Amino acid sequence: MLSFICYSKCTTCQRAKKWLDDNKIEYELRDIKTDNPTLEELASWYSKSGLPLKKFFNTSGMLYKSMELKTKIPAMTEEEMLSLLSTDGMLVKRPLLVCDAFVLVGFRESEWTEKLI
Repeated sequence: MLSFICYSKCTTCQRAKKWLDDNKIEYELRDIKTDNPTLEELASWYSKSGLPLKKFFNTSGMLYKSMELKTKIPAMTEEEMLSLLSTDGMLVKRPLLVCDAFVLVGFRESEWTEKLI
């Protein structure tokens, strides 16, 4: 079963949810704001994604900007970044689509189509 991790007020998440529904893809919905990813989940998703860890940060979010993370992240270790991400779901880029075989970060329709259809 796919886990679709999103924030309901995010327009990109809304587009991704519509895409999943339109393509009749079943998923389990999880709100990232009320059900924050754990350190263990984030570490697992990071290893499955094949992406640099900095891609997991919501760089356009208010919290990211208010914490001035753009200047802090380059000096952080992976452990420090994962710990920080686990403190608040609003720091995490969304949507996330998680399954046993892969993790997709953000919504790029072509990438989702390639993996799911």
